[in-house]
Amino acid sequence: MQDVLFSVGAIIAGYLFGSLSFAVIISRMMGLSDPRSYGSGNPGATNVLRSGNKAAAILTLLFDALKGYVPVVLVQHYGAPYGMEEGVAALVGLAAFIGHLWPVFFRFQGGKGVATAAGVLLAINPWLGLATLLTWIIIAYFFRYSSLASISAAVFAPFYEMLIWGVGPELIAIVLMSLLLIWRHEANIRKLMAGTESKLGQKAAGAQGAGGAAKAGKTGKAKAHAPSHSKHHSK
Repeated sequence: MQDVLFSVGAIIAGYLFGSLSFAVIISRMMGLSDPRSYGSGNPGATNVLRSGNKAAAILTLLFDALKGYVPVVLVQHYGAPYGMEEGVAALVGLAAFIGHLWPVFFRFQGGKGVATAAGVLLAINPWLGLATLLTWIIIAYFFRYSSLASISAAVFAPFYEMLIWGVGPELIAIVLMSLLLIWRHEANIRKLMAGTESKLGQKAAGAQGAGGAAKAGKTGKAKAHAPSHSKHHSK
């Protein structure tokens, strides 16, 4: 009974850790617009990149991956004395992934979970994580669509696990993450079919932060004064 309580506590902790929406947190810290207010409205690294701030996007990607990686590794290294084995570690990773999708701290408005899922896979099986990441990179490089790369990686991940490493307790968590990730990309799938999906690095309207807006305002004022200045000299 005590082992079950420890496992449930670890799963809840994984969910709470996954609920930290680093896209929103980092954007606020760097004076950028809320990523839920522009582009795809998705609080993730790809949408943060549409703000034009690469550093913010990289930090978001890193921390979103870590919040999937760290809880799994902690259970793997310290969970055995408390009755937590590989299956529990995978469930904790799944909980962190679900936390990213529906974060309790951010009105359950989360992202699609690509980076967090990658972090979970890297922790469960580093080679599986690398194979899945390589799939994402290849598709993204040739087609320039982050959504297409993410969907493709999600489809292949369970098959990599089954065909190369076999069926284990962690497979359930991997399959559920893949299905949820594909479902979260439903709107992107429709856009891909319609040919309206945004490509990687494409800047979104409304992504400008407070500093950029102020700068734009000053530029606009300067342009507004320019004609009257020229008119004065012509006299």
